[in-house]
Formats: sequence, structure tokens, C-alpha cells
Amino acid sequence: MSKIIVLGAGLSGLASAALLARAGHDVTVIERHSWLGGKSRRVVVDGQYMDTGPALVTFTGVWEKLLADFDKLGKGKSDKTAKEIASLEFVKLNELGRYYYDEDVTDLPIAKDHKWFSAWQRFEKDHAPLTEPITKLLTKKPMNLAALPSLAKLQSRYGFRLTTSWYLKAQKYMPEALKDIIAIHTLNAGIAPNRTLALYASMTAVMATDGIRVPVGGVNEIARALGRLAEAAGAKIILDTEITEIHRKEVKTKTDTFSADYIVSSLDPQVFNKLYRNKELKPAASRSCSGIAVYGVLKEPLPENIVTHSVVMPDDPSDLYSKLEDNQLPLQTMTFVNYYKAHEIYPNDKPTVAVLLTAPADGKHYDIEHPWVKKEIARVSEKLGLDTSITELFEDHVLLDPEYFGSWGAPGGALYGATKPLWQSGPFHSPQYRSFLTPWLYRVGASVHPGGGIPAVLGGAMNSIGRLTKKK
Repeated sequence: MSKIIVLGAGLSGLASAALLARAGHDVTVIERHSWLGGKSRRVVVDGQYMDTGPALVTFTGVWEKLLADFDKLGKGKSDKTAKEIASLEFVKLNELGRYYYDEDVTDLPIAKDHKWFSAWQRFEKDHAPLTEPITKLLTKKPMNLAALPSLAKLQSRYGFRLTTSWYLKAQKYMPEALKDIIAIHTLNAGIAPNRTLALYASMTAVMATDGIRVPVGGVNEIARALGRLAEAAGAKIILDTEITEIHRKEVKTKTDTFSADYIVSSLDPQVFNKLYRNKELKPAASRSCSGIAVYGVLKEPLPENIVTHSVVMPDDPSDLYSKLEDNQLPLQTMTFVNYYKAHEIYPNDKPTVAVLLTAPADGKHYDIEHPWVKKEIARVSEKLGLDTSITELFEDHVLLDPEYFGSWGAPGGALYGATKPLWQSGPFHSPQYRSFLTPWLYRVGASVHPGGGIPAVLGGAMNSIGRLTKKK
């Protein structure tokens, strides 16, 4: 049995703690905030619950794999199965989303009577079968021999067209607008389609076929479920405790010193290096995007034609990509609108909406009256067919901006930290989970293995600590 300190109670830290404690290790999680989930946080506005961070869950096979691995590691301090402890139920949404682009309004999957249906049907037929190999890659290291069949299936689909934009450009049968809708999903990993592997082109078809889901009660229920798993396995979770220094196999807070055989860090690498090597914390030259997220409680429901998940596209996606890379505000941005009626998913008595503006990682403070924010929210409101700005329908709201996300450690507020080279993006790459210079350190988290949202974070944690769970 080893003594292990986990830094951070985000999704990756909690998943690591649950598996390691179940394997019989002495595990302590240290978190500076008062809640579980890190950026996947629950906020309360006007008495209503809303979750920040990821709003949807894809590739739920990764969650099932985590539960199965937990059970295989032993009984720990509980005889209950992982499913019994987690007690988490997913609800599948009716559509991947409704996309507003130029004059077109398009649901994915595309309906039979839509002008793009035949092109979409061909695209979906080619890419939907990749669900299983992508899921396997998310839960295995790319150099693992067991991952080779999955890699081969993906390579046979993309050939030598390595990037998302390169691959889509070669699909001559597809309308350009549909290509743009598919390509913009690379911003789920925080970067442009010319800097992501062609794998991301498949995500839209895979998600449309496999479906997207939300846990009953909201996404923060995943963090709570992981917390239950960790504590049932014997892990100790310490909240409201800020780490001040990290030394070899030693973690210091303002009041205590914790020794350990191993440290598992879910901190952004730059934050870890500041605490460990006293390196200056400054934004990386190339970093993923940030966001300006407005969470509002509505006075009354939105019109019936507003679906749960909408995406309002910019008129010129290329301007958005280039401005984000230069850390400047674009002319127009991509905006997610997540709308929940009262008692839909959340136990709320009032309808709620999240308006999530893709923004540069500039570390700046914004409010709802900022000219750019106001202009973009007005554009989104018009696209949705509202008679007034959606903010006029709020009873109350909270806004999170790049300054807020920067306070989590990623300088500038970059949601996935510094961007990786093309060959190190997605599940193809071999993240720096470990270094021979620090054999006592294991790294997990979104900035270590970005892309893919919650599945990548959970799968990355399983990959990183795989060797540790086998140690006794």
C-alpha cells in the first residue's frame, strides 16, 4: 500500500482518488475550494441550480468502463458495486443540437426533408461506426498494443489527411456550410480545425448517432458520484485547503504538511510548476480558448421552438479561429445556448438558460453590459427568434469570464491550458502523464489530455494512474 496525495477535487482528481483508494492505497485529496468538481461547479442563482463547465456528456461508455474498473479493483470499505454507490442516471437528449448558421436552421441529426440530408446520411454512415474505437482510445494509451486495432480503424477512414479542416476539404460531396458546422466542434477542445486531428471531424456524426446525455440533476452530479466512490473506497477528501508548496513527495498547505509516496496532480501544469519549481505564472504563447458564460434564471419559459441545446454560429468561422489564436475578440463568436424548463433535468421551479460565448483567453473581466458581450447576446437572441434580448428575460444571472477561469490556474483563462502540437492532440497523442525526472508524480486533467470533454478527462485519469492501481 502506498500513501498518495491527489491535488485537486475536479473530475480527474476524484476519479483517480476513487480508483486508487479502491486498489488499497492510502489516498488524500486536497482541494482549495469548498465544492467537488473544480470547473464543473454548481452555482445557485435565485434559488435555482445551474452547472458550470461541461454541459453535456458524450461517450458514456467511458463512464461505464470507470465503474467496471472500480469494481474489479476489490471491495475496499464497501460491499456495494460502483453503480450502487454512484447512483447516477443519464437522460438522452432528443437532438445533438439546433444550429443557426447564416440563414439556415439545422438540427443534428439532419431531418429527411432537409436539403443536406443525403450528404449527412453519407457522412454519418462513414463515421458513426467509429464510436467503439474512439471510446477504446479514450481509455487506453495510444502506444498500448490493445489500442492498435482502434487506431487502424481511424487511420483507414482519414488516410493521410491529418487535420480536421484538411479531411473535410476533401469531402467534395458535402455542402460548405455543413462542413463549417462539423468543423466548429473542434472548439470543444479549445482550438481551430486546422490544428486538430481529423478525428474531430467524426465527433459530430458519432455524437448524433450515439446521442448526448445529461445526468439527472445536472453534470455536477458526476463530481458528486465520484466523490461518493472515492469516500466509499476509503479516500479522504479535504476541502477549503490551499496548497502553498510542492516538494518531492511532500505537499504543504497553510497549516499542514502532507508526505506521500506518490502525488497525482490534476492542476494545470503551469500552476504545478509554480508550486513545485517556483516558476512565474504567465500565459502560454499558444493557448486554448476561454469563455464568457452567462447563467440566467428566466421569468417565464422561452418559446416552444427553443430546444435544449442550440449553437449559434458566426457568419465567418475563419475570423473566429484566427482571432482566438491571436487572443483577440472576434467579429462574431460561436455561442452555446443550453435551456432547461422547470423540473427538466434539474429540480428547479423556474426555467434556466446558459448562454456560453466562446472568447479569447485574454484574462480580462467582462460583464453583461460590455459592448461586445451585449452585441453578441443581441445577435443570439435575434437568431433564436426572440422579440428582445434574452437578458431582458432574466430574473437574475451570474457571469463567468476569462478572469474567473484564469483564477483556476490556466493563465489568461484558457479552458484547456497551453495548446499542444497537432501530433499531440486527441486520443492519438501520448500525454505527459509522467516524467522520468519525477517518477513520484502522475498528471491528470483536461490540460494534460484535452479534447473530448468529460470522457477524455476520465479516460485520461484511468490511463495515467493505471500503473499505480496495480501497485500494492
